[in-house]
Amino acid sequence: MTKENVLIRDEKKYDADVITEVTAAAFESLEFSTHTEQFIIEELRSSRALTLSLVAEVDGHVVGHIAFSPVAISDGTTDWYGLGPVSVLPPYQRKGIGTALIQEGLSRLKDLGAKGCCLIGHPQYYRKFGFENVPGLGLKGVPEEIFFALSFDGCFPQGNTTLHEAFKATGPQAPAGNTDASNS
Repeated sequence: MTKENVLIRDEKKYDADVITEVTAAAFESLEFSTHTEQFIIEELRSSRALTLSLVAEVDGHVVGHIAFSPVAISDGTTDWYGLGPVSVLPPYQRKGIGTALIQEGLSRLKDLGAKGCCLIGHPQYYRKFGFENVPGLGLKGVPEEIFFALSFDGCFPQGNTTLHEAFKATGPQAPAGNTDASNS
C-alpha cells in the first residue's frame, strides 16, 4: 500500500455504519480509551456538529476516519475546532493513513476560515503537525501535557476549552422520538 492507494474524501450518508465499526475497532485495545468514541461521532453527526468528517479509503474500503467539531473557549475566541476522534483500522495503522487524514483535515479547516484547532492526544505524535501545549489554554480535567493547540493565524486564545456536548456520549443514541427508555 502506498499513499497513492489512499483516497481521503468527505463522509457520505452511507458511511455512517462503517465509520462506527472502524472507530470501535481502532480504539478497542487502547487502554486509555473509554470505548465511547463511536458514540461521540454518532452524536456529533445527529447534532449537526461535524464541521468536517473525512474518511480514508483503500481499494474502495473505508479504513480510517477523522472528525472535527467546534469548541467554545472561555475568552470568547471563535472559529476554533476540536480534532477527534481520529481512527484507523488496526491492520492499516502505522502506514501514514492517520497522518494523511490529519493533514487533509487541517488543510480543509484552514480553507473554511478556522483560526485554530485543539485536541487531546499523544505528545510525540501530534507535535509533528505543529500542535503545542499552550500555557493558559486548557480543558478542565485534562492534564496540560496532553492538551494541544495549533493556531492558523499566530494567535492563541486563553482560557478553558469546552467540547461539544456529544463528547459526553456513553452509548448508542435512542431512536428519534424515543424519550422514555422503559418502553412502557
